[in-house]
Amino acid sequence: MNYSLLDFLTLLGSLGLFLYGMKIMSEALQKVAGGKLRNFLAAMTSNRFMGVFTGVMITAIIQSSSATTVMIVSFVNAGLLTLVESVGVIMGANIGTTITAWLISILGFKVKMSVLAFPIIGLGFPLIFSKKTKNKSWGQVLVGFALLFIGLESLKTSVPNIGNNPEILEFLKNFTGMGLGSNLIFLMIGTLLTVIIQSSSATMALTLVMCNNGWIGFETAAAMVLGENIGTTITANLAASVANSTAKRAARIHLLFNLIGVVWILAIMPWFLKGIANLTENISGTSPFDSAHAIPVALSFFHTFFNVLNVLVQIWFVKYLVLFVQKIIPIKEDEQEFSLKHIKFGLLSTNELSLLQAKKEIVAYAQHTKKLITRLQNMLNETRNKHFNKQFDKIDTGEDKSDEMEVAIAKYLTKIAEGELSKSSSKRISSMLRIIDEIESLGDSCLNIARAMSRARGKKEHFTPEMKENIQKMFTLVNEAFEHMIENLNEHHYKVSLTRAKKIETNINTLRNELRNEHVRDIENEKYSYKIGTLYKDVFSESEKLGDYIYAVNQSIVESVE
Repeated sequence: MNYSLLDFLTLLGSLGLFLYGMKIMSEALQKVAGGKLRNFLAAMTSNRFMGVFTGVMITAIIQSSSATTVMIVSFVNAGLLTLVESVGVIMGANIGTTITAWLISILGFKVKMSVLAFPIIGLGFPLIFSKKTKNKSWGQVLVGFALLFIGLESLKTSVPNIGNNPEILEFLKNFTGMGLGSNLIFLMIGTLLTVIIQSSSATMALTLVMCNNGWIGFETAAAMVLGENIGTTITANLAASVANSTAKRAARIHLLFNLIGVVWILAIMPWFLKGIANLTENISGTSPFDSAHAIPVALSFFHTFFNVLNVLVQIWFVKYLVLFVQKIIPIKEDEQEFSLKHIKFGLLSTNELSLLQAKKEIVAYAQHTKKLITRLQNMLNETRNKHFNKQFDKIDTGEDKSDEMEVAIAKYLTKIAEGELSKSSSKRISSMLRIIDEIESLGDSCLNIARAMSRARGKKEHFTPEMKENIQKMFTLVNEAFEHMIENLNEHHYKVSLTRAKKIETNINTLRNELRNEHVRDIENEKYSYKIGTLYKDVFSESEKLGDYIYAVNQSIVESVE
């Protein structure tokens, strides 16, 4: 068997295509993740049993547990599924893959998703050029989905072709007959072969060839099948390498689930195999321990019963699996999910307590948005492109989360407003709705500034040191205004005055006017080009808008108690 450098580079390219498809599909899903799609997936995984059923059905349809788990990882990465919701689907995928094995055994038929990949690209590619952002994002989802499957199929075909050269594995017969030791050795071999070949079905075929040639017996073959169950989890873990920490947790749960199953089945292996052998003998009239011809059916029974029993045993311990992976893979600070922290249990007994919950949530909302200013300051002072782009991505993601938070708080306030309210409570709700609207506008402006800075970074001419110094002065004033606004939001019953807020807002406006006049003079004197000057003006002008939004929040706080 010849395996050249070109073959190795093809393997790397296939892996790259697979990971790239996963990345763009996840990113696009985040953009199109509307309420309907989120609600549909939530309904399909509303409890662990529904999740298992969903996993079985998806895997039975697309006939690849690897593809199912990669899809689930991408959904978790996009925030469409929670970690707990994903566990049941992952468990179900393990059962679903046994259906695929039976279909191949009985019908010799397997759907190749890669065949559908190019038609899917044909559907998605024109959408990428749409003027509508949502259509463009759906196009990216379809193209990413197709690339993922092309990459996965290419991975399988670009590995060393052991399947057509099974004689390479003939030496393994020397490791049989050692009891538990043989089982452990062949378990590791099954894992390794599945990782290399990237197909548990292909490894199963190799296992059957080895049995047919008399190199290994039924017990050893069963150990290889267990290894294949571990090896197949590597695909999802590869996909998670370009995903967030929550998606990595979902992939690790898949690995952990299969590892635990292998451990407990090894403990009862002799009795379990005896039961499978008796079942096979009753159906076919031959025991897999006596005839190699009975092994294929026996292995299919073994594979099915193992996966079904593993789900039935571990489905009651989902909570503990989740807690364990949460401990071994902590969420990074910059990945903290921006979700409701104080509004969790619906309306409280009184409107006053419900409004207090909403107030705490608004403070958390403002604190999250303030982080975007810090990101902008980091971008301004960052010299390395990689870190500059990372800060931009965090602002982009943070602004999306800001939009979600505004909607969630607004829904809660609207729900409170449906009850009987005093005049003062009605006034406070109106004020809170205006406040969250202004805070959302702060997020939009931060993203606009980040985009202007990013465009300036892409030009041959960059911001001058003097420009950066002036922008930093503006950011410092905005930061001061932001901190004061959060102090006011934290005040009991919003008992605040506008004196300090007005002073800071005046300072921001004054600095904006000075920079604008100076900018006009510098353009006339050709101190810098008009292109870079326009982006510079966009940054300090948009920064002044931040001050306006902050002052509007302070005004709403004061008006709510007048």
